[in-house]
Amino acid sequence: MACPLCRKEFTIPDNGLAGTQKNFFMEKLLHARTLPAGQEVQHIPCDVCSSNEASADETVKPASMYCVQCQQNCFEQCSLYYKKMKTSSTHTQVDAGRGSVPEEILQLSATMCEQHKGKEIEVFCRECKVAVCMMCVIMSHRNHDCLDIEKASEDLRKLILGDTRKVSDMWKVTEDVLPRLDKEKNDVIKHLAGIEDEINTAADKLIAAIQRDRLKLLLDVGSIKAKRIEELEMVKQELEQHMTALESFRRYSETLLSSGTACDVTRSANSLHDRADKLMKFDVIGHVDSTLPPVNVTFTSSRLLERNAEKRVGSVTEEGQLKKFLRVI
Repeated sequence: MACPLCRKEFTIPDNGLAGTQKNFFMEKLLHARTLPAGQEVQHIPCDVCSSNEASADETVKPASMYCVQCQQNCFEQCSLYYKKMKTSSTHTQVDAGRGSVPEEILQLSATMCEQHKGKEIEVFCRECKVAVCMMCVIMSHRNHDCLDIEKASEDLRKLILGDTRKVSDMWKVTEDVLPRLDKEKNDVIKHLAGIEDEINTAADKLIAAIQRDRLKLLLDVGSIKAKRIEELEMVKQELEQHMTALESFRRYSETLLSSGTACDVTRSANSLHDRADKLMKFDVIGHVDSTLPPVNVTFTSSRLLERNAEKRVGSVTEEGQLKKFLRVI
């Protein structure tokens, strides 16, 4: 099936979509979208109060803060209690009433290592092109060329920005080519319609015995027209699909640059760069020119044919090749 993000086709693993490679940045986006913001927070109960056994006459207080690390909504007093606890004193809390919780969480939330529980990803291994925690460095990347993830993010952001600009330029080129296909399609239809008129005019002057042959000529022209229109539509569809892939890349890259953390950028930059290279290798204009060579279809009346030739209504030629003759019986 086609990836909904980049349109590249991939094979579904044997264990289903759950076995596909994770996009950690997209997972964070989806989680942030589910969080309450603005006026909605007034209806969200405090998770800390809710977890305690309240008596029948007690009511759970509405949440006013959100703890990024614990992913819990807190009442104001519970928030102060959180800050006094040793295990959560360094946690980051966001005012949930300002209406910008999802955006702030994307910027403030740390990404934890999947291999080592509780360890934050802080290093980027340039040799393996992966973002890892300090324990990963000790275990698997000790002698590798590693860099602070913030510094690596700055360099890779420049790479993504450059790729995004190239893809945007390619999208514009592709957009400019599409009207050319529509124009050529109309020109082909108009030109071949004129050929049909010439064939009909010549055939109508002859006896009814050649009517069958005249229709054969029209079928030839119709076949050429249908084939050419089909080719134009196919190339147009290919370019539209290419534009979709370019637009998808651009939107995702812009979202990653504006909302992604350093870890998100380091995890996605190189694969995005490879995808951008593949997109840029597609020569739009060259593909159109090579796939759709100029069409040259002409009708030659019998009076213009060689004198020693048999009497004919005429002939239809495509690219200089004689396709069919109509003979007078």
